[in-house]
Amino acid sequence: MLFNSFVFAVFLPLVFFLYWFVTHKNLRLQNFMLLVASCTFYGWWDWKFLGLVFVSAFIDYFAGIGIQDTEDPRRRKLLLVLSMSSNLGILGFFKYFNFFVDSFVQAFAGVGIPLEASTLNIILPVGISFYTFQSMSYTIDIYKRELEPTRNPIDFAAFVMFFPQLVAGPIERAANLLPQFYVHKKFDLALAQDGIRQVFWGLFKKIVIADTCAHAVNTIFDHSETMSGSALLLGALLFTFQIYGDFSGYSDIAIGIARLFGFELMQNFNMPYLSRDIGEFWRRWHISLSTWFRDYVYIPLGGSRVSKWKQIRNVMIVFTVSGFWHGANWTFIFWGFLNGLYQIPIVLRKNRRPATKVVAEGRLFPTPREVFQLATTFAATVLAWIFFRAESIGQAFSIIGEIFSPSLLSNPAASLGGFDLRDTVAYSFIAIAVLMTIEWLQRGKKHGLELSGGLPVMRWAAYFAMVAVIILFRRTGGNLDFIYFQF
Repeated sequence: MLFNSFVFAVFLPLVFFLYWFVTHKNLRLQNFMLLVASCTFYGWWDWKFLGLVFVSAFIDYFAGIGIQDTEDPRRRKLLLVLSMSSNLGILGFFKYFNFFVDSFVQAFAGVGIPLEASTLNIILPVGISFYTFQSMSYTIDIYKRELEPTRNPIDFAAFVMFFPQLVAGPIERAANLLPQFYVHKKFDLALAQDGIRQVFWGLFKKIVIADTCAHAVNTIFDHSETMSGSALLLGALLFTFQIYGDFSGYSDIAIGIARLFGFELMQNFNMPYLSRDIGEFWRRWHISLSTWFRDYVYIPLGGSRVSKWKQIRNVMIVFTVSGFWHGANWTFIFWGFLNGLYQIPIVLRKNRRPATKVVAEGRLFPTPREVFQLATTFAATVLAWIFFRAESIGQAFSIIGEIFSPSLLSNPAASLGGFDLRDTVAYSFIAIAVLMTIEWLQRGKKHGLELSGGLPVMRWAAYFAMVAVIILFRRTGGNLDFIYFQF
């Protein structure tokens, strides 16, 4: 079930009504109702894969209790290994089985040893990378004695399957989200209103930004061999905003919907294209995944408390594994590896910038130094996104090679003339300009429509204008899946 679908527009008010007006007097009934709603939401795609979510939740629920109830170090470690191997085993089979088989065959073919191996017709369950990581972190935190396990299976299942963030995050920590299922909630009008505003901001980013850019991006990358450097650069720029609008839009919608039910999810994006170096970018982009790898991979490897070269090793491992998390393709692995390389100068200089420090704070315009920092960080990010979007590493290098050729100075219309993209590209850049203007003016806020001050009539005019634009683009732009559903 898509957030931007008519079905969800019916589903959400119905769940909201049942939650606040039918089950509101009984906390357990409320949580059970949310669990049923979450099963319906996920099962709308394919009911058969609900079993996988329940298997993951079942194992981690009992593993967590077992780890808590024993002091035997070997037994505690065995239960943790059971939890992690089960989750990673499920994830590995469905997401990476064919990738490993193909890579194995290609490796032997490269040294002149032909092998025959058959792959399986495996359907990738939606959101498997998200809910397995969320469930697995629960048992890890219990093992580290940082969390008490729940004894209520309904509460735990509702935490794992909470429908707003089930299929594309944020990847919540049990310490933040699970206790919210223990508390009887009273409807908070201000919280719900802010949630609605964030939902509309997310829909704007998804429908107006991402879906508008998608048509041009797909055309350019699908015909990259015939495109000039200028057209390919145009495609890379549009994809940079497509993936941001698509993924951060989903997170905004998820966080906003959660607020309608009295839940607070973690911020997953913090205006990352206003970052002054690549380290700051990664503290603003997909924050829930970045902090997950920091806490469960980087710090256990020694983090920053080791020698400089071991610290670089740890950074490279984290970013390479993060790339692999995104998908079973060498392009994702290389994308993660490249972002790891970007981090090395920051590690060597020890100039880690806090993501909470707003660029040009207290000023309308940035300094020339800040403009240079923003531009170089953005350029490095665009370059990396080419590998993320390309079908192969070879295609990515071919695109980059063409971008850095004399054809970069040509008119992109010469390559795009036969694809009728003029209006699409124009609308995309107008929408991007609106997005970045709002984010610049709202930097430091949680989302673009977190408006305060000024005349109420002006705020309401802005809200109605946003809704009107969303409806207009929704009617003309189709109904596209979210990119991160494939991860």
